[in-house]
Amino acid sequence: MNDLSPFPAATGETRPPEGSTTPAGIQSTAELRQRRLIVLGLNVSTWFVLNAAAWSILGSGGWTIVDIVLALAFAIATPWTVLGFWNALIGLWLLHGEKDAMEEVAPFAKAGDMPTPLGIRTAVFMTLRNEDPERAIARLKIVKASIDATGEGGQFDYFILSDTNRDDIGEREAVAAAAFAAEAGEGRVVYRRRTVNTGFKAGNVRDFLDRWGARYELMLPLDADSLMSGATIVKHVRMMQAYPRLGILQSLVVGMPSSSAFARIFQFGMRQGMRSYTMGQAWWVGDCGPFWGHNALVRIRPFMEQCHLPLLAGEPPLGGHILSHDQVEATFMRRAGYEVRVLPVEEGSWEENPPTILEFSRRDVRWCQGNMQYVKLLDEQGLKPISRFQLVWAILMFVGVPAWTLMITLSPFLAWHGASSAAFPTTFAAFVYVLFFAMYLMPKIAGFADILMTEDGTERYGGRARFIGAAATELVFSFLLGALTSFRITVFMIGLAFGKSVTWGGQQRDAMALSWREAWDAFWPQMAFGWVIFGLLWMASPAAALWSLPLTAGFLVAVPFAVLTASPALGRLFVSTRFCGIPEEFETPDEIAKARAA
Repeated sequence: MNDLSPFPAATGETRPPEGSTTPAGIQSTAELRQRRLIVLGLNVSTWFVLNAAAWSILGSGGWTIVDIVLALAFAIATPWTVLGFWNALIGLWLLHGEKDAMEEVAPFAKAGDMPTPLGIRTAVFMTLRNEDPERAIARLKIVKASIDATGEGGQFDYFILSDTNRDDIGEREAVAAAAFAAEAGEGRVVYRRRTVNTGFKAGNVRDFLDRWGARYELMLPLDADSLMSGATIVKHVRMMQAYPRLGILQSLVVGMPSSSAFARIFQFGMRQGMRSYTMGQAWWVGDCGPFWGHNALVRIRPFMEQCHLPLLAGEPPLGGHILSHDQVEATFMRRAGYEVRVLPVEEGSWEENPPTILEFSRRDVRWCQGNMQYVKLLDEQGLKPISRFQLVWAILMFVGVPAWTLMITLSPFLAWHGASSAAFPTTFAAFVYVLFFAMYLMPKIAGFADILMTEDGTERYGGRARFIGAAATELVFSFLLGALTSFRITVFMIGLAFGKSVTWGGQQRDAMALSWREAWDAFWPQMAFGWVIFGLLWMASPAAALWSLPLTAGFLVAVPFAVLTASPALGRLFVSTRFCGIPEEFETPDEIAKARAA
């Protein structure tokens, strides 16, 4: 790694030649370019090998129209898996190799550990739309108290930015906000409610910037379910203060302890997969990192001047205001000459995950529509190549889903064709099938390996036996969940082509039950689809039907899966036994303890 001074502006050292480092002087551009070429080579070669293997299997008995469609679908669906595989492997190598992973990925992080007094002001705000106001504002109060406890509280002010369009909730917001403001004193808390949410969340933030942005150097956006520790926030502000050309610093957001069985299993798996995956991604993405829209510090002036979102041509669902705006703002910030970085450390930054498969699916389709709008931004002038790639990648994330659904739909035809062909390479096909699933699961496998290889790693999860049992449960859960969400996304994307659009409103964040009728109404199409596919496969070849279960089982049990994972009784059992527990359940930070009490 090049020996770049972490504080060139402060130390008075001579800066490297223009363009030889990233804008904040954090990394050598030559080194970063080399990393990107390595990742490009690994991904392209792996994609070609995988597809060559698939094509040899599909064409073994002569090409049919179905074989051609399957080959094209596989080519579209595999890039996301391939990149996830290499990101996870690179991250695991960094975490357990000989090199200092943080020095390789985030050398700027050292600035956060220096006891430098804060000389810049930060606005902490929470955006709301038809949320439970007492619950959300209680979170913001905890954040303020935690920041105040660091001794740096005088550099922070707080804003409650409401887009609520229900008067009953708006009245409760006003009361809770007034009580918070009176408690804080000195005009430290401001409540503002828009009656029309023009521009959605991005418009809400833009309104804040126009009215108050000039007073602050940084802003810290929080969602209604966000929680951060004051020590983490202050540490991140010190990093931003040390590097004036650091435009966005995204924390690694992890799930909070939950009483929902669904959320507990889901975030247990996410917790493992994110660390190695994000570490590997940050290694080569570098200064063109992601922005998730919350639990991140943003430099206000360049954001105000350079990150104004365009109004997309045409009508919704793909025209009009941009829904998934966060990644677009990250690309614009980098275009403006400021770095966008993610800090891949699990430290004091939390959110809540959807408590049921139904809420999870609703969130997914909102993200799907927003990401598909990026098609109209691909010709945006001045974007960095990696930034443009990130927009393409966000599109492919959802385009690949219908491709998988199409492959499952056509699998009976392949089974009939393969069963009748003596040339079909059954053993080789099984090998490629297993290899692909190993690659697909690599972010989880790498995450589990990371914990098992870390000294006392499993102790943070209640011990090795408890951890391994939860990991096995989550692997099965992820296959069942993947089937249901892929079907929902596929149907929604078909609807997008005919002008269907999502409705944005408040989210259900607390544990809740799903009745059998609710689950049936929502998921009977998935079950019907699954049983038809499985039945046709069984008629062609019982062995093929059994091999299909990793892909089809989620459809077959869709309704009971939805009801069971939303069961309050199962959630209580998980909580009492700490099954699928995360580290914060075994050693609870003060902020989470206060949030749970509230």
